[in-house]
Amino acid sequence: QVQLVESGGGLVQAGGSLRLSCAASGRIGRTFSTQTMGWFRQAPGKEREFVAATWWISGSTYYADYTDSVKGRFTISRDVSKNTVDLQMRSLKPEDTAVYLCASGIGADVRSTDHYSYWGQGTQVTVSS
Repeated sequence: QVQLVESGGGLVQAGGSLRLSCAASGRIGRTFSTQTMGWFRQAPGKEREFVAATWWISGSTYYADYTDSVKGRFTISRDVSKNTVDLQMRSLKPEDTAVYLCASGIGADVRSTDHYSYWGQGTQVTVSS
């Protein structure tokens, strides 16, 4: 089993920064099924959307490339010794307001929720204008 707990959310003004952290416990990285760690977000009334992913073994990263992308503003990183995955968010915009969720899994497409077997409860990020 894998447990994921997010922290670091809060209220910030537009242009500000926040650092989210996901603490993982259990068989993270030790089995094929927990090879990838991802961050998603979900705003009220909207579908859950991919933000960024990283791989436990290589540390490679991948970012969403949709309109008004987070790439260039957000940075995902992992600390294998601490079993944590962080999401550093800069130049925040009101449209970044959402619940941010950490996930772990393996599959064909890291952008898809189907790729992930384990999810945290999420942490709220609110960006005021």
